[in-house]
Parts: sequence; structure tokens; C-alpha cells
Amino acid sequence: MPSPWNCVKGVESVSSPRLAGGLASACIALASVAAFAAETVWLDELDVSLSECGWEHTRSRKSVGGNPLRAGGKAFERGIGTHPPGSFVISLDGGSKRFSALAAIDDEVGRSGSVEFIVEADGQPRWHSGVLRGGEPPKAIDLDVTGVKLLKLIVTVAGDGYGNDHADWLDARFEVTGARPKAHTPPVLTEFELLGRELANGLGWSKSLAEQTFRPAALFFPEDKDPLDVVLRRTGALLARLKTMRGVRDLAPEEAALGAMKAKAGQVDPRDIEARRRLFDEAVKLRRRIAFANPLLDFDRILFAKKHYYPGGEGSGNHMCDQYFGFMAIHEGGLFVLEKPFSDQPVARDLLASAVCENGRFAGHKLEGGGFLYPDLSYDGQTILFPWTEGENTKYKWTPRSTYHIFKVNADGTGLRQLTDGAWNDLHPCWLPNGRICFISERRGGYGRCHGRPVPTYTLHTMNPDGSDITCISYHETNEWHPSVNHDGMIVYTRWDYVDRGFNNAHHPWITTPDGRDARAIQGNWAKSQGDRPLQEMNVRAIPGSRRYVATASAHHGQAYGSLVLVDPNAPDDDKMQPVKRLTPEVRFPEAEGGGEVAYATAWPLSEEFHLCVYDPQGTNARGARLQNRYGIYLVDAFGNKELLYRDPAISCLGPIPLRPRPRPPVVAHGTLVGRPGADPVAQAPSPVPVGGASLPRESEPGAAAPQGELPGNSERGGKPDLQAIRAMAMGTAPVGVVNVYDGLYPWPEGTRITALRIVQVLPKSTPSADGPRIGYGGQKNARAVLGTVPVEKDGSAHFELPVCRPVFLQALDENGLAVQSMRSDLYVHPGETLTCQGCHDPRGSRRSLDRVPLAMTRPPSPIQPDVEGSNPFSFPRLVQPVLDRHCVGCHTKTLTQGAEAAAPPKTRPNIVDELEGKPARPAAAAPKAAKPPDLRAGDWRKNPNRWYTSYLNLEKHAFFFGGVGWETPRTIPGKFGARASRLYQMLAKGHHGLTLPPEDLRRIALWLDCNSDFFGAYENTEAQAEGQLVRPTLE
Repeated sequence: MPSPWNCVKGVESVSSPRLAGGLASACIALASVAAFAAETVWLDELDVSLSECGWEHTRSRKSVGGNPLRAGGKAFERGIGTHPPGSFVISLDGGSKRFSALAAIDDEVGRSGSVEFIVEADGQPRWHSGVLRGGEPPKAIDLDVTGVKLLKLIVTVAGDGYGNDHADWLDARFEVTGARPKAHTPPVLTEFELLGRELANGLGWSKSLAEQTFRPAALFFPEDKDPLDVVLRRTGALLARLKTMRGVRDLAPEEAALGAMKAKAGQVDPRDIEARRRLFDEAVKLRRRIAFANPLLDFDRILFAKKHYYPGGEGSGNHMCDQYFGFMAIHEGGLFVLEKPFSDQPVARDLLASAVCENGRFAGHKLEGGGFLYPDLSYDGQTILFPWTEGENTKYKWTPRSTYHIFKVNADGTGLRQLTDGAWNDLHPCWLPNGRICFISERRGGYGRCHGRPVPTYTLHTMNPDGSDITCISYHETNEWHPSVNHDGMIVYTRWDYVDRGFNNAHHPWITTPDGRDARAIQGNWAKSQGDRPLQEMNVRAIPGSRRYVATASAHHGQAYGSLVLVDPNAPDDDKMQPVKRLTPEVRFPEAEGGGEVAYATAWPLSEEFHLCVYDPQGTNARGARLQNRYGIYLVDAFGNKELLYRDPAISCLGPIPLRPRPRPPVVAHGTLVGRPGADPVAQAPSPVPVGGASLPRESEPGAAAPQGELPGNSERGGKPDLQAIRAMAMGTAPVGVVNVYDGLYPWPEGTRITALRIVQVLPKSTPSADGPRIGYGGQKNARAVLGTVPVEKDGSAHFELPVCRPVFLQALDENGLAVQSMRSDLYVHPGETLTCQGCHDPRGSRRSLDRVPLAMTRPPSPIQPDVEGSNPFSFPRLVQPVLDRHCVGCHTKTLTQGAEAAAPPKTRPNIVDELEGKPARPAAAAPKAAKPPDLRAGDWRKNPNRWYTSYLNLEKHAFFFGGVGWETPRTIPGKFGARASRLYQMLAKGHHGLTLPPEDLRRIALWLDCNSDFFGAYENTEAQAEGQLVRPTLE
């Protein structure tokens, strides 16, 4: 009998004549074979790019924040770092015996974060961690996985948001005796399989979900046994709706066929899956025939773009801002026309296949390579606008070759012309009814406040149809997106709005005139909770024949993909879902509801119930997932039906538009001195914001400049505006009226009498890094300058001059000069504009009848009266420290313990990841116990990483400030903030150990507390500011 060991190289049979080693040799051989047979494969050796990660991307042998793995105070060499919601599916093919690991939250987030870890084997749960919180010891996993084909490692949020949820699978390994583990690529699901999965996941009917859904037929009902039941019921709802529409053909044959199919389905046992699937395929064909009978499909061509979805992390374009940087573009794509879209053989034709640019830097050349964004079509259906970039991969360095520029072309592919150029991204062009073009541009200047990388601000601009007279019409200090025109001729767009709020608070629809006047939120700007409604609405478009808009509910930490919703601007805004209805309820709101589904984008409404859009049934915002290139063009309806019109398996589609004329909305009368339609740009007043923007890391290339006159709005690529004329324009003012400051959403404190308005300018961030510098106690908050005050009449009215082109907010002051109410947003005026407000936070859309002329309107507008030294720009060293030196330092210094130093400064965040995720501000480090009373001297501020004074550090617990980074209370409540809510002011106003501050000095303290208790007033030259020098901001 042959020895079982003969197959093992180097091990002799126990039946060998050389048996002298005896039993000991055999034991050694057995141990050696066992060690050889049980191979160890580490989880971090697999392709983690195939995992799904809810923020950034999964990393091997590092935390998701990019640091060495560490949990429970111990360092780990092996493992992966990831972030919920996410998963990693591993194909074992029955070749592994055991899986072991430690589950933990990485120490890089301290005691923050909460995650649940789950392990599934072949779809069945095998291990659950329960809720693990930051700082808790790791939990051990040791599972027998013999025979398991697929193992799924899941990390999910624990119900309190996903900030700080840095999940680690530590020392994770497989004991392998057969096939080696490998990362699993998920299969493409059929519609039958997708509906079956959705039913299994419990995405069913509920009263609350039904109330939020536009047409409840799009939900799953209790009587839906399987996908066949779903498709038959939804097809019936579609048929019933089409029969009521004008111009629809006779659908009696289809109705009869559907009835027969329902009867047949009732006779097929739901357990007979194959028979049900065959009937499902028949039902889908019938549904398609019914859907294409829609009389709204009275066009035979669809204009669209092809563009890759970005599957990486934020630094690779998977962020609401970075997705529109030209250097992120994945080359390929183009501008296409889909012909015969409602046939079985649609044809996608490359509109630019033969197009040669007629002007500018690309004169005589085709637009080859690079990347495209979605187009816009003129009202007569003849001219197309679109952005294109060469896509030079100069990450976070802005050059003309790495940024998007706007082009136009005729609908037949002729007449290709370049409209903009330069080292700025020019985005989202939109035809205005007056003939001008609205677009988004970085020319405003400035950076976002919450990024650990350069992320420029881009806002609304307009230009003539030949690219001349580029004019900034929005001076807002953070980003804006996707302008379109509603039925009244107004611009609808998305605005990121967070003055003294968190970066996740508000990015929702706004409305403004075509010249940028009177920008106002439509709804959603004051949500009380991150999970109460969509976190963000993008690509907002007016629906034909309706007051509503369609939009994409998308994520802050993601691209403009998500779930489709309808927005009703006339519905009362309850700061939740009342103005919003779900059009595609099977897809949760990304980030807001904890999901990563990003199935839909760029809806083009045909009516409230029927839309063109792009759709990927397996679209996910999870970073690293490779299966994200399947966005096709679909016809979707409000009853849950979807019909594929076209898909390119190699690249996604974007922005479908019927290629036909459409009604032109009315022209709104122009009301400013800049950007007038049809006027000679030379004769107009120049745009107050320099074409060159400000302070971005841009590269000018004089040698590659377009010939003068070719691109009239883009002289020499870097722009050389008439600075003297611009300064003169920017020094002007425009009248603003407030009818009655007492008209508001919340009651005023009893006995309140408002005597003045304080005008505070919000300064755009001129430096690229979050909290670089840290302006004050509040994380990532605005620098500001107090322009001064204006009087309020006894009837609550005000009439004053406001400097043009500057974002400001207003505070209502009582007779003591204390702020009682404050805006948490900004407004601005243009040269030649007149702005009127009803009240102080008056209800949106409210109208009040007046039986008299407000007193302030019977006189000329009041000029702004500057406030005290140190308030413009804001400066703790100039505004507050002199008061402390005069009245406090002497007494406090005498009683300090000999040699005692001030409280240690708060620890700075260890990683910019904190800010990017929206974590709550970390508490200051425990300070060494200082003598009482606290040291109120400036101290050795150069040793402080923020360059803050000792006095400033010690006053933190007595001050008032909005400190939330990711989320902050959305509104101010009258009398509940600033000096009125500060213990410091209350103490000083009553008198402190015999000290009564002079009114002028008490006013300085109140002003500081009302303005978020900031330290710096500019983003530059912090050392000079700390020295008490006057430092003016470089960007306003």
C-alpha cells in the first residue's frame, strides 16, 4: 500500500527501510504538511478597489484617513481601513476554512464615530458586532467558513450620521486549503433580479413613505408577491394615465393584452420562478409598447453628452465641487444625438465628428480627447452650448488646458465656436430668454471653507452669445450650480448656503432674475436635521404645465446623481418634506438617509409624471466600486416604470434633451447697470468683479493666448480688466428697503424695540485650506467685516445704502446695540439695483397689505455709519484686547499664581479628514489648571498654532459662537444668541467686582460676541493681525 505521504516532497514514507527516525520523524512530517496545507491569505492582499466605501476609498494597511492602522491604543500592520456605508465581497469558492479579524473604529478619530460590522456568508448573516464606538476595544471575529462561496464584510452607520465612522478590519486573514480568496465583482442584475432584491430588502409601502411619494404606485405593495406582480400593477397605472391624455392613440389592444396577462399570472404559482420570469419578460415587452404610445414623445432626436462617472474619492472628482474641475476629466466622451430613440434600433450620432473650431485657441482643430459636460439647447432648437476641457491632468493646478470652457455649435454640427477660455472652469451654460447666456464660473474668486485641498468658489455669471461682456451676477461666497430658466423667465439654480452654519446644512434651489437681482431660497434652506429631507437638490428644472420643479436629490460628498424628486415652491416649507415629493422612492436620498444609491441624474421633464433622465440600476456612490459606467438614457414615469432608450456599455450618458424647439419664457426687464442684453460691452459699465478672479493657483500662458478680439470676454487668457473702472464701480451703493423688521417667523423677546440694523460683510475665503487660518472658535467659519449700522424707524422700516458687489448679512439691534436677530445667509446688490425686503426672516412668499407708506421710505436712504475701531475688518487684537488691557489685565494679573501660564490652547485637529466628513468640532484638550481669575493678557501668542492671544483662549467658555463644522443649528432665535446669550456680557453689564465698563467699551464686547466671537478678520497675514496691525482682505 503506498504511503499517503509519498506525494509530499521531502517527506519520506513511514514504511521506508530507513525507519530509524521512528515516530518522532513522522510527527515532524505531519506538522510540516499541516503548515503547508493551511495557507494564510491576508485581506489586505486582495483588490480593495472592488470594495464599496462610503467616504474616500478603502485602503490596504492604512486607515481610511490615510494613517497607519491603530485601534485600542495598539498599532496594526495588517488590515484595511474603510467607511460606511460600504462592503467588501470576497469570492472564496469553498477554498477557505476560517476567517478571523478584529473589528474596530480607528484611533485617528478618538472617541468619535459609531459603526456596526456584519459578516454574511452566502447571503446569510454569520456575525454582528453590535454598535462599536470610537475608543472602544476591538471585537474579535473567528468564523468557520468551510464550503462558503461568497463572504461579505459589511460596515454600516449606527443611526447617528456617518461622521468619524472610520472602520478597520484588523489582522483580517483567511486560512486557505483550496482556491485562493479574490475580490468579487458584482454581476449586472436584470430588471427581474433587481425588483426581486428590492422586494426582499423591504422597500415596501408605508403610510409615511406613501405620503412623501408623488405617485404611490411607484412603491411596493403588500400584495406584490414577486417582480411580475409589480410590473403588471405599474403597467396598469401607466396605461390608465395615458388613456386620459390628449392625443393618445387607441390603447384598447394593449389594455386587452394586459388584462389577459394579469389573468394568466393569477394562474401561475409564485413558487414557479421560471414560469413567472417568462411571463415577466412578456409583460415588460407590453409595457414598452404602452410607454412609447405616450403623446408627449413627439420628437425623434435626443441631444446628450457622454461622460465617465468618477468612481474614486473626493480627490478624484467624487465630490459635489471637484466633479466639475477639468483636470478630473476621464478622457473620452462627446456630444451626441440619439436618433430613432423610441425604436428597437436607436442610433447615436457623434455631432462633432466633422466639426472644426472656427475661432480662438482651437481654430482649425477638432475637439479631440478631453471631457464633456451636459449641453443646453436654444429655444429655437438650433444652437447648442456645452463645456469641454482638454483635461490636462495637472491636479489642483489651474491652467487653460486643465479647465472647462464653453463652446457653441449648430444643431447640425456646423459653426463650432469657442466662447470662453482662461485658467478658470466655466460650466453649465444656459440660454436666457433675453439672448444672453448664463453660466457658472470660478471668475468670482475665492475658495470653499471646508476642504483640505484647493476648491475654488464658482457662481452665476452671464455673457453675450459671442462670449463678450462676461459679468458676475452672483457675489455669493460659496459655490453655485446648474442654472436653468423657469416659466417666469427667472434663473433657478442650486446654492450652497452656510453663513455661520455647517457645510452640510444647505445646498438647495434658489431663484434670481436673469441679471442676478433679489436671490432667494425656494425651499429647504433651513432644514432642522440632516436626515429630514434631501441633503441637496441639483439639476433643478421647471416642469412644463406645472408649478413644480424636478431635481436630483444628491450627496454633499458625491456627484450630482441620486434620487429624483419634485419640488413645489408654493407648498408651505416645514423645513422637512412638505415641499418635496419622491419621484423614485426606491432610491434613498444619498447621505441624508444613509444610503449610497446614486441611480438617477439630469432629469429633463416632459410633464410631472414623465421624464427623460440617465439611470444606472446599480449606481452607487461607494468609492472604489468599478461598476459605475452604465448610466443609460431612460424614459421614467411616476408609477415606477423605466424604459431604456440607449446605453453605451463603455461610457455613461448625461443630460438628455429633446432636440426640438421649445417655448421661450418671458423676458424679465433688466434692472442693473451691468450685463445688459444686446448692448455694446465696451459702452457698458464693467463688471465689478475682475475677470481674473483672485488668488487661485492659476497659470497664465501668454504664448498660447488667443488673438485679441477672438474671444472678447477672455483677453489674453489671464484677463486684464480695467481695474480703475472696476474699483470705481465697486465703491458705489444701491438702495435697500426693509418694510418692517418685526415681520418674522419667530416671536421677538417681550418689549423688544429694534433701533438699527448692523451690516456685516462676509469675506470670501482667499486661502485654499480648511481652517487655514482658523478665524475663531467656530470651525471653518467666515471671516467678516462690520460695515456699520443704519437706523430703523419706529414702525420697523429701514431705508439705506448698501455697497454693491459684496455679500453681507444683517443683524437687528435693540436700543442697547445688542443683536436680537441675525441672518445665517448673505445678500448682495448690483450697480443700479433697488432691493426691498418684507421683514426680518419673513415667511417665504408672504405678502402684507400696507395702509401707509413705511416711514423710512419717505426719506432718502441712510448712509452706513461705521462702527468702532477693530470691527472693519474684524480684529480681536484691535477691538477687544484694548478693553481688556484698560480694565481687566491689571487686576487679573495681580491675582495670578506666580509663574502660572494661561490655559493651553485647544488641540488642533490631527487630520483634515475630520472637517471633510462633517464631524462635530472636537473639544479642546484639558487645560492645565490656571489660577483664578484667568489671564487676560495677549501673552506669547507666537507659541499658539492659531496665533491666538492667551486672553482669547481663556474667554472661550464665556463667549458665544456657532461652532458646528458639518452641521449647525440652521436659524437664529430672536434674543438667543450673541451677547444676549453670553455669560460674559451679562456679567460685565451688571458690573464686575466694582468695575463698570464705559458704554463704548461694553459696546465693543457686545459687537465681538454678536459676530461669533472671532479673532481674525482676514485670511491673510495673521501674524500682522495678531500684532495689532490693520490688515485688509485681498478679496471682497
